[in-house]
Amino acid sequence: MHRSTKTEFSQIIQGCCKRNRSSQNELYRLFYPYGMSICIRYVASEAEAISVVNDGFLKTFQNIKKYNTAQPFKPWFRKIVVNTAINHVKKQKKFKMEISMDEAKNIPAGEDILSHLGYKELMAMVQSLSTAYRTVFNMYVIDGFKHLEIAEKLGISVSTSKSNLTRARAKLQELVTAKLDNPYV
Repeated sequence: MHRSTKTEFSQIIQGCCKRNRSSQNELYRLFYPYGMSICIRYVASEAEAISVVNDGFLKTFQNIKKYNTAQPFKPWFRKIVVNTAINHVKKQKKFKMEISMDEAKNIPAGEDILSHLGYKELMAMVQSLSTAYRTVFNMYVIDGFKHLEIAEKLGISVSTSKSNLTRARAKLQELVTAKLDNPYV
């Protein structure tokens, strides 16, 4: 950001701290696409993602006074939105499927064929995963959580987290292979 933009953003944050609706609207307008890009990875539909991103903004506005303006805003906001999405998934109680690690070990590791797909195609494939697989995949691969952290946040065992990641990767590999074998479908 150049100087005038930093000043403008600082004014938006100050306005949000004072619960100024126009400042909140401006922050929402600036970061809605980013928030949606996070939420859409965790939930099954766009409507659900909109609900989650709005919950994330509500939490952001409620906690904006805790934001340290000496730090970048985006990572602070990202943490709130990711946690909101994870909490939403937990409330759905759809991720309790446990698969033993012995079953997951039998899934072959394949070459990296994801580079042959576009972002939208890959995101559609990730969204097609079950809630359990999608959540663990996003938390581990995209958001950088460790299996212990995932297990604690989702209330599952570490082995369940690992096996869900293995199954998610296998399912994605299957979907990608099918897409590459028949690109017109």
